Amino acid sequence: MNKKEKVDFIINTLNELYPDPPIPLEHKDPYTLLIAVLLSAQSTDVRVNKTTPLLFSMAGSPEDMIKLSIEEIEKIIKPIGLSPMKSKNIFRLSEILIEKHGGRVPDNFADLEALPGVGHKTASVVMSQAVGVPAFPVDTHIHRLMKRWKLSSGKNVIQTEKDAKRLFPEVLWNKLHLQIIFYGREYSPARGWNPEKDPISRGLTENKKSSHKKSP
Repeated sequence: MNKKEKVDFIINTLNELYPDPPIPLEHKDPYTLLIAVLLSAQSTDVRVNKTTPLLFSMAGSPEDMIKLSIEEIEKIIKPIGLSPMKSKNIFRLSEILIEKHGGRVPDNFADLEALPGVGHKTASVVMSQAVGVPAFPVDTHIHRLMKRWKLSSGKNVIQTEKDAKRLFPEVLWNKLHLQIIFYGREYSPARGWNPEKDPISRGLTENKKSSHKKSP
């Protein structure tokens, strides 16, 4: 199985398992998605989704967010972790959206990544899921699986993103990165991984073995 065949096998398997993957973080618009992704750093989607309903019921827009104090925001998001830093970033980010962007979330990487607490991955999620621009946000699952599938060296997330964008068709990026996340959680976890219960890794390994047998 050459690299293109591996990629096709992965895409086809993911499409069978996750034909229409949802966005894991609950949100109602680009602003609440941006806040949810920012909160998810070094936390879990489950924890974020348990916390954001209260936050968004009180402040679902930049204008409402800055009516809260940083201390009030911190108290609400405390269960998520890193609340002192995240609350300050959320408050300042909301101020900047009002001051510089008319209260709207920017639709380009440069302006998004200039916001407090917004790195390339967060910006990529927003561009992909809120703006609809092709992007390939790399989280821990994608980073792990790209290395496990031998499609990237796993040296760092920057290299993994480059490899993913080079190997997978651009038209699939926005859907595919979600499919890989769901697959990693369900079939190919970091801990307690069982290759026999991982159809993609098993398929790639079995094909490699059969290729060796055919070789003279």
